[in-house]
Amino acid sequence: MKHKVSVTIILVILFLAAQLIGLTVVNQYYKTDLPEDEQKVLPLGIERPEVEEEFSYIPLLIAIVIATGLALLLINLGAQKLWKVWFFVATFYLLSIAFAAFFNDIIAFIIALALVLLRTFRLSVISHNFVELFVYSGIPAIFAPILSITSVSILLIVIAIYDMIAVWKTKHMVKLAKFQTKSKVFAGLFIPYMKGKKAAILGGGDVGFPMLFAGVVFLNYGWLSAIITSVVTSIALLILLLMSKKNKFYPAMPFIGAGCFVGFFISLLV
Repeated sequence: MKHKVSVTIILVILFLAAQLIGLTVVNQYYKTDLPEDEQKVLPLGIERPEVEEEFSYIPLLIAIVIATGLALLLINLGAQKLWKVWFFVATFYLLSIAFAAFFNDIIAFIIALALVLLRTFRLSVISHNFVELFVYSGIPAIFAPILSITSVSILLIVIAIYDMIAVWKTKHMVKLAKFQTKSKVFAGLFIPYMKGKKAAILGGGDVGFPMLFAGVVFLNYGWLSAIITSVVTSIALLILLLMSKKNKFYPAMPFIGAGCFVGFFISLLV
């Protein structure tokens, strides 16, 4: 087993909590019992891309490739300050969307800014993970309504394949994780051990992509299907953590993605 039982359980619970928060945010923005012109709009003048549902995964994949390329460039340049600025802006952007689901834009802006500043200048395990529970909710709030089950499934499959290549073949995802940890600006859940410098981590993409999938399931099939999908996905993560070995890196998305699909198919049978 890669981590202690207690650490593993905490990591899985935080993962599931993030998924449920993401579904709640999507529900706030897109209530199925209201007409489109009465739905809550995204803050800061943000507009969802106008694309065909079946091909809406393509712009997302292009954005991921560009973001990954920029991240690797910053790593190779050793530009930790630029990385922190980029991370600060992206976190604030997504947090503003997440909190605007529950508050007006000004209050959401203030809360998001306060939390980003807190994590930047008073970093702690609590402040870091609290932000991580909410920040990825901005992703399904933007993209879930423009994705179909088919397109988000294709996205998950492509990301899972990419994750395997990036961890096992090119190993640049491992390099990126180490760079983030060194710069003390890590995108993802972070659970340190009580003693020593060891910690359990789960990358931001491993939290955000299954959340996006569950958000699409929610908009098409409702709460029960989405919750079943998220719970089974969390179980898949637990199985990965229990089966993995110490001091080895594993691509989480193939296992988490499989959990998404299994959970979705189970929900169709309920």
